[in-house]
Amino acid sequence: MSYTSLIEQTFFANCRYWGDLHGSLYDTGPARAMTTGIDSADLNMAWNEKPLNVKDRQTIKDIKEYFRKAGLPYWWWLFPGAQSPETIYLLKAEGFSFLDGIPSMIADLTRLPEHDPCDTMMTVLRIEDQGDLVLWKEVSFAGFDFPPHTLGQYDRFVGKFNFNLDSPQKYFLALLNGKPVATSLLFLHENNAGIYFVTTLAEERKKGIGLELTLATMRFAKTAGARYATLQSSPDGLHVYQQAGFQEYCRVDVYSLNNA
Repeated sequence: MSYTSLIEQTFFANCRYWGDLHGSLYDTGPARAMTTGIDSADLNMAWNEKPLNVKDRQTIKDIKEYFRKAGLPYWWWLFPGAQSPETIYLLKAEGFSFLDGIPSMIADLTRLPEHDPCDTMMTVLRIEDQGDLVLWKEVSFAGFDFPPHTLGQYDRFVGKFNFNLDSPQKYFLALLNGKPVATSLLFLHENNAGIYFVTTLAEERKKGIGLELTLATMRFAKTAGARYATLQSSPDGLHVYQQAGFQEYCRVDVYSLNNA
């Protein structure tokens, strides 16, 4: 399997897991959708895992209706393996416009270097109970600067997380001098891992915290049996992930409804 396919399959598996966890997975066959319930387009997703053809136009209409009824904004994520001129034509015909190309990255965990923490006052805690999960939620919500009105929605989303031994999700909290300052979420899938929800409080950025937390998350993934780690990077995070050993192998094109 190619690196691009590993990136795609890990992303799809994570989306399906979130959808199942929150009872919101919409599966039409040619395409899928899920909602987190949060009023943020990048956290409600539609995607196709292979190229669409003219017979699938109703599928796109059905997904649009699904999100209309949910009253939530969303993006359509189009990975290289699912692209074709006809797929793009169909999305545009249904009112979608290209929004951005997001770097999709992968790191080989067998090449993960030994690393000395840049700040001995920083520790990384794996979240294993609801009390610490509250701290994880508070830091991640603040770090991503979600609108205040979405706090209740975010509470409900995180409230579905669990600590079962067989759960593919693991949660990490970075503390600086004992203060919670950054978060990450690890999703384990087969021999791969996806890293999500990496954020640092605004006042604590540019101190190397994001890099240390990312490396700690990668080390846990390696210990858990993962060979590769994947993620999608924001512009701000790109250099940090490159320092951690990630390389960009493809871009996922994100489409948004013109009226969204």
